[in-house]
Amino acid sequence: MTRNPIVAVLHAHVLPNHELMAPVEDRAEVRYTDEAGLIDALDGADVLFLYDFLTDAVPGAWHAAGSLQWLHIAAAGVDPVMFPEIRDSDVTVTNSRGVFDGAIAEYVLAQIFSFAKDLPGSLRLQQAHTWRHRESERVAGKTALIVGTGPIGRATARLLRAVGMEVNGSGRRARDTDPDFRTVAATEDLPEQLAAADYVIAAAPLTDQTRHMFRDKEFAAMKPGARFINVGRGELVCTDDLVAALESGTIAGAALDVFDTEPLPPDHPLWSMPNVSITPHNSGDFTGWRDEIVTVFTDNFERWTAGRPLENIVDKELGYVPSR
Repeated sequence: MTRNPIVAVLHAHVLPNHELMAPVEDRAEVRYTDEAGLIDALDGADVLFLYDFLTDAVPGAWHAAGSLQWLHIAAAGVDPVMFPEIRDSDVTVTNSRGVFDGAIAEYVLAQIFSFAKDLPGSLRLQQAHTWRHRESERVAGKTALIVGTGPIGRATARLLRAVGMEVNGSGRRARDTDPDFRTVAATEDLPEQLAAADYVIAAAPLTDQTRHMFRDKEFAAMKPGARFINVGRGELVCTDDLVAALESGTIAGAALDVFDTEPLPPDHPLWSMPNVSITPHNSGDFTGWRDEIVTVFTDNFERWTAGRPLENIVDKELGYVPSR
């Protein structure tokens, strides 16, 4: 490339750290834009950095991306950009795999402890100025099933094993030995695995195969005392079926960081359920995460300009970065 490359950066309300973007700004024409200016910013652009990783504006602007070679999304999930035109194109897609793994694993462990020790119940009693002795559950010795054996699932498995839990995985391929999971079962054997788990953690990417993988049949397969934790995507779950399972006591509780509609509507029944913990899609958002996702992009930009292979290349047929 004889000219300086053109990099379009889509942001929402917060701009990326300009100091961290300096390696890109020194070597490229950088066009910062919001959704309203995306079409103009894409005209002639070689690279698109989706700092606003929740955007749904890319398909509508794709006709302007005739020069695009590489798209990077500042998230682990790439479902917002897996539309047919990009799948069929020669554009390379990369993600921010690795940034959020540890933080999300800590979130899952925190929710498990919250369930086991009934921390919400203790807070309610405290607010009522009520002293009431209660017993709590042990975490050590409980069984967790992590559905999704990518980096987030693996980081979670390592952390849960460290507190004495037995951890199995569910993924595309079954295997009897694994460095992080006791065993990994194939997706088609999910109902049998669900029946043995005290905690079920959804950490799978959203693909055509995983959409609504948790429906009434899957919830019915769980133990009556099981808790369900979703840190993957809201669309992994049929929400109406989850509500029904919670209302009927089919499962004992849920901790939900992601939803099929975000923000969760204020009149949604999940808000008022005492056995449900709701967080606003922030399980991985530790202090400094915005800088980390910029650094992932700038490091990859250095590789791209040097002609070296990019990190975190998404398999556009699978819809995620394959494990090494």
